[in-house]
Amino acid sequence: MNISPRSHSTRTVAARIGLVSLGCPKATVDSERILTQLRVEGYALQTDYVGADLVIVNTCGFIDAAVEESLGAIGEALAENGRVVVTGCLGARAEVVRQAHPEVLAITGPHALDEVMAAVHAHLPAPHDPFTSLIPDQGVKLTPRHYAYLKISEGCNHRCSFCIIPSLRGDLVSRGIGEVLDEAGRLVESGVRELLIISQDTSAYGLDLRHRPDFWGGRPLRTHITDLARALGDLPAWVRMHYVYPYPHVDELIPLMRDGLILPYLDMPLQHGSERVLKAMRRPAATEKVLERLSRWRAQCPELVLRSTFIVGFPGETEADFERLLEFLREARLDRVGCFAYSAVSGAAANALADPVPETIKEERRERFMTVQAQISREKLAARIGQRLTVLVDAVEDEAIIARSYADAPEIDGEVIIPGAWEIDAGDFIEVEITDSGDHDLWAQPVDD
Repeated sequence: MNISPRSHSTRTVAARIGLVSLGCPKATVDSERILTQLRVEGYALQTDYVGADLVIVNTCGFIDAAVEESLGAIGEALAENGRVVVTGCLGARAEVVRQAHPEVLAITGPHALDEVMAAVHAHLPAPHDPFTSLIPDQGVKLTPRHYAYLKISEGCNHRCSFCIIPSLRGDLVSRGIGEVLDEAGRLVESGVRELLIISQDTSAYGLDLRHRPDFWGGRPLRTHITDLARALGDLPAWVRMHYVYPYPHVDELIPLMRDGLILPYLDMPLQHGSERVLKAMRRPAATEKVLERLSRWRAQCPELVLRSTFIVGFPGETEADFERLLEFLREARLDRVGCFAYSAVSGAAANALADPVPETIKEERRERFMTVQAQISREKLAARIGQRLTVLVDAVEDEAIIARSYADAPEIDGEVIIPGAWEIDAGDFIEVEITDSGDHDLWAQPVDD
């Protein structure tokens, strides 16, 4: 619920709170939990600064650009409202916030619902008669009604040299599988048609709990990503996996995709294709084994779509390393790819590495990388012309339906555009035939049979 200035008006309703939510889907889930708790306690939610009695800013602090955006959002909230509570990843570095904005009321770190509510209570006591019956079972969501993020764990046990997430969000802490499945069931009952499974390291789910058994629906289940995926597959909704590291047991997910229990889609952050650079990143470095596994997965499940992210210009990356990355990209032929020029993050171990890559070379390599991937993506999309696909409608506009297939995650991947005016609603599934393709999107017509 991002809020913006408006003209001044007389404040007539007490205990109104606004929230600015920045950062990744994991932060979005934190914001949804805060909003839900606020409504449970009877606070009203406000969509502008002036009408709010207090503003919460949920920040991101992963890279320098995110830090600047978060500090700017805090400054805007202070200027427009004056009463601000800061939470989120940047809040874990309270000294940075205090130095820039000493007048904030309180600062907490990420996934700190109790601490946020304590700060709210200290500066804006809750109403005496909260109407808890007004809270939907699925809670207050920031996403459209037909899809939702389902966060299964917090934190991360990896120590990648470019990342400070463990220092911000801590080590891996998994939710019990019964609790996760209960939430998933409530979401689907409320009308959610797509569950996006997120965490910092989805494939490590349950590792901290030694995959202990739990009960759901009268049956025992391990707290393990495979058991979770299989159980989620029983729900009448798409299930999409994000942030899946290529652990050996990820092989167990592919048959579930082949059999239609979960979407044949994996978001797997690989980061680079040079083993030397991967070792400097403190990442798994067996690129040949990755290629072998991708080939094996595709043989088992030909519909599989793979998304990944990469970093170019990492300290010490040579032209030979970069060329190896391009070679990996051409061999892997991933469907969807994001690429970032390396940016130093305060507190990251990579800052101490020798041979930083000049900014001009970083950007030049990023452009070369995206040129190679753009051609692969165009070829992949063009191959879909003539296919029939089931798509999920995201929006109905005057001149077209905007939808997505199983190959497209919301906000980060492409769209399926269906020209014309149609009697249909967001959240509906329809079958279409692909008629054209572009660099990122597909065009289609409904199948009438």
